Amino acid sequence: MIIVTGATGQLGHAIVEALVRRVSPNKVGVSVRDPQKADDLAKRGVRVRQGDFAKAETLTSAFEGATQLLLVSSNAAAHGGDTLQQHRDAIAAAKAAGARRILYTSHMAADAKSEFGPARDHAATEEMLRESGVKWTSLRDGFHAASALWMLGEGLKTGVVDTPADGKTAWAAHADLAEAAAAILADEGSFDGPTPALTGSELLDLADLAALASEIVGKPIRREPSRDESLEEKLKAAGVPEKIAKLTIGYYRASRAGEFAPTNPTLEKLIGRRPTPMRDVLAKMLAST
Repeated sequence: MIIVTGATGQLGHAIVEALVRRVSPNKVGVSVRDPQKADDLAKRGVRVRQGDFAKAETLTSAFEGATQLLLVSSNAAAHGGDTLQQHRDAIAAAKAAGARRILYTSHMAADAKSEFGPARDHAATEEMLRESGVKWTSLRDGFHAASALWMLGEGLKTGVVDTPADGKTAWAAHADLAEAAAAILADEGSFDGPTPALTGSELLDLADLAALASEIVGKPIRREPSRDESLEEKLKAAGVPEKIAKLTIGYYRASRAGEFAPTNPTLEKLIGRRPTPMRDVLAKMLAST
């Protein structure tokens, strides 16, 4: 059985949706904190069990019978939790359940020396997998396209995107990444260790995104880069937790260093079509705001 964690989240749910188009639903299980939120999956024949990364003892039942486990990365660190301990517990539980392979939603910038905090956690988790004794695949996802709207932020209202200078980023839509993950899960022998970067075909910075947003909403939105310190002061004044502030500043520093570039054709090959253009991603998100 293929077990997917975090299946009520945006990426995890999309992966399950894509997976049951490739394999029978009765060969798929999900581990979720609140099973009621996965009722739509249960009705389709997917096995739903309660599993909480923060309560390692719950993972034994949730992962029972796993031949493959897809570990969707935890964001516990953003809320004061221990992301790496949660990953460590999940890997141990998957191994104890007899899983032949563990897949992990990593990041294209995964590196112990990254300027971007989550990328360092991804690198540490990949090292855990390397030492686990179980076959593993890390999905080196491009930067999630859904983050673009948040990064444009108040600029969508004020007409000025005045965050720090950034670099070109290879974005990837959740739906595309979900299809790629499902394709790899359905082909158990594919990709040993890290995949190539799973990105769209566009390299865009915030100036490019502001121009796209301007076309979509029909009003001028311009880019005026500011100092890193200005954003730090703004976030502090707004009461943003220090960890989130550091993560945010780290994005700009990492993108300037080229950590989120270049693009790679692997995602397109896996999904059998051109990845979703960022203009389409932005248009859909802006239409729902």
